[in-house]
Amino acid sequence: MKKKDKLAQHSIHELMHTDFIALNQDQSVGEALEQIRQCSGEPRIIYFYVVNAEGVLTGVVSTRQLLISPVDTKISEIMDTRVHYLKEHVNLMDVLNDFMTHKYLALPVVNEKKQLIGVVDVSVFTENISDILERENSDAVFETIGFRIYQIKGASPFKAFRYRFPWLIATITSGVLCALMSSRFENVLASSIILSFFLTLVLGLGESVSMQSMTVTIQALRVQHPTIKWFSKEIIKEFGTAILLGLVSGSAVAASVLIWKRDVSAALVIGGSLVFTLTAACLIGLIIPTTLHALKLDPKVSAGPLTLGIADIITVLTYLTFASIVL
Repeated sequence: MKKKDKLAQHSIHELMHTDFIALNQDQSVGEALEQIRQCSGEPRIIYFYVVNAEGVLTGVVSTRQLLISPVDTKISEIMDTRVHYLKEHVNLMDVLNDFMTHKYLALPVVNEKKQLIGVVDVSVFTENISDILERENSDAVFETIGFRIYQIKGASPFKAFRYRFPWLIATITSGVLCALMSSRFENVLASSIILSFFLTLVLGLGESVSMQSMTVTIQALRVQHPTIKWFSKEIIKEFGTAILLGLVSGSAVAASVLIWKRDVSAALVIGGSLVFTLTAACLIGLIIPTTLHALKLDPKVSAGPLTLGIADIITVLTYLTFASIVL
């Protein structure tokens, strides 16, 4: 398989090599050097990784450290236990980010038991990095709206329709529900027509912040297993951000209403409701992908349509309910 094809597979198993030398932590330096000399083939040696008797990665040792240490010194005494490693199911972009962030020449790959199973060299990323980034960014854009780009690339019109339409059902359903809810507040809208003028803006802001929160959450879930502690921390952080977004956005829109229509009541309703709607939208953007991840569903594809649909329903309901109470 060509390197470009391997990269396209986005699998760490396709990128790593297994012709590495693993030193045992209980070996002496002399024994380790003898093992290296007797190694057959042409292994790509950049770092020497150290394991215990069960093959669990415990450290890394440099060539220089091996050469300058007394031959009777234990490997465990000279190894660096602060070794950075990759999990075998890691995403390709996370691997690339690790190399770019930490400037390593190679990284070990471990399984669920932290046993060393392979090594990834930076050389696998020296070609076609721009293609990888462009492909990943393109995929991310399509995933947030309900499908992956490879599913429709080169597909017939009917096949493309089959992939794209099911996720539009969420938007259609939420749109119909929003219309039905709006009809229940017909008198409120009739009494203050300016509420109708700003409904689109309120919906747009709600969708925007919910998608922002969803994107940040999905990125976090790529490397973080959601726990109650993590979720509670994220809820508190997102709530604080949401309040600030709501206050600033609500104040700006309320000021616009006052300048344009000089209607204090409408300004209070529209600006005040934005505080609640944007807070709810932010939390929805966190809760939906986290819930899907917990249910072992793919949040990258499923979360977008669901988040937008639910955010629209909550936004309209909150906006009109707030208006009916104040006006």
